[in-house]
Amino acid sequence: MKRKKICFVTGTRADYGIMAPVMRELVGRPDTELQIIATNMHLSKDYGMTVEEIERDGFKVNVRIESLVEGGDAKSTVLSMARVEEGLAEAFEDLKPDLVVLLGDRYEALAAASAAVVFNIPVVHLHGGETTEGAIDDFFRHAITKLSTYHFASTPEYAERIVAMGEKPENVFHSGAPGAEIKEDIENASQEFEQKTGIKTGEPFLLLSFHPVTMAPDKGETELKAILKALESFINQGYKVLATLPNSDPGTERISIMLKEWWLKHLGTPFPVGPLQVVLEKSLGSRLFHYAMDNAAAIIGNSSAALIEAPSHRLGAVNVGIRQKGRAHGVSVIDAPADEQRISAALQAALSLEMKSVLMGMSVDALNPYYKANSAAFIAEKLTNF
Repeated sequence: MKRKKICFVTGTRADYGIMAPVMRELVGRPDTELQIIATNMHLSKDYGMTVEEIERDGFKVNVRIESLVEGGDAKSTVLSMARVEEGLAEAFEDLKPDLVVLLGDRYEALAAASAAVVFNIPVVHLHGGETTEGAIDDFFRHAITKLSTYHFASTPEYAERIVAMGEKPENVFHSGAPGAEIKEDIENASQEFEQKTGIKTGEPFLLLSFHPVTMAPDKGETELKAILKALESFINQGYKVLATLPNSDPGTERISIMLKEWWLKHLGTPFPVGPLQVVLEKSLGSRLFHYAMDNAAAIIGNSSAALIEAPSHRLGAVNVGIRQKGRAHGVSVIDAPADEQRISAALQAALSLEMKSVLMGMSVDALNPYYKANSAAFIAEKLTNF
């Protein structure tokens, strides 16, 4: 029997963390051959060289495509896209996949979808039909939808939107979001987490994940400035802040500088004797990021993780600004504009006993509109049968 070659193209820690549960479902199946192409942020030391995380998880990376061009602006982004396509021309020729699986809305995913279409390889798209009005990813996501043959939507409403865009209903599936299922082995991660971050078990901390607002870079800087000001009072109350650097997008360089300057301000000169108040990491990796969500007091910023994954950890979230505008979310997520006082109030609400009561009193599928039981297994089974 010919084994079906299913090729996942991943460019960031974020898309890998969501696709990994589906990959695990495919490993060892006699009817499939799992292929992985790693590119973009995965191969950059500045972003934590996360290709090594993929290999530590036991996966074989078939092809590495170094594509990231330094600069963090429009020109470097377009050049990075060109490098992805150039590398995929060789990779697809050598691997000859039967399906190419892509997730979401990033520029390297759009480059991969375009290359797959030219090679006449059907594209499988995860997380289509969604809306993020504050990011250019919105354009990329819908373009990938039109280049794809099969679609796995995270909510019924997004599945309907994909059909409304002209896609065949029989090729559109409501799968739920694989990332909303907690598949990571986080029970024994406390020691690894403490070694990496310095945050000990039981210490209260807030998780900060903020990315450029690519449709309005100046607005993104304003939003982050308001968040950092608001967090000062919570640090004075005894909370630590664990922040991660942003993904590679236009505007990333400025956001990274702001976070590093804020970290250095709290680091102090000379180094403080006691534990750090602010911890800044290039990347936590999927496993430790899930551990952080499982143990944080709240998450704040503008990351999709606050809307999609955090509710499954029963974690309150504050979503600041316009990057995620238009994206569905449940009651665990509180929206706030770029205003220090309103961000502080929203964070107080996310930390309140009332929110804790809501988080513990509702089922995960009621808390999280993206959750659907056995999402990864459902997608994997469909992939083998297409």
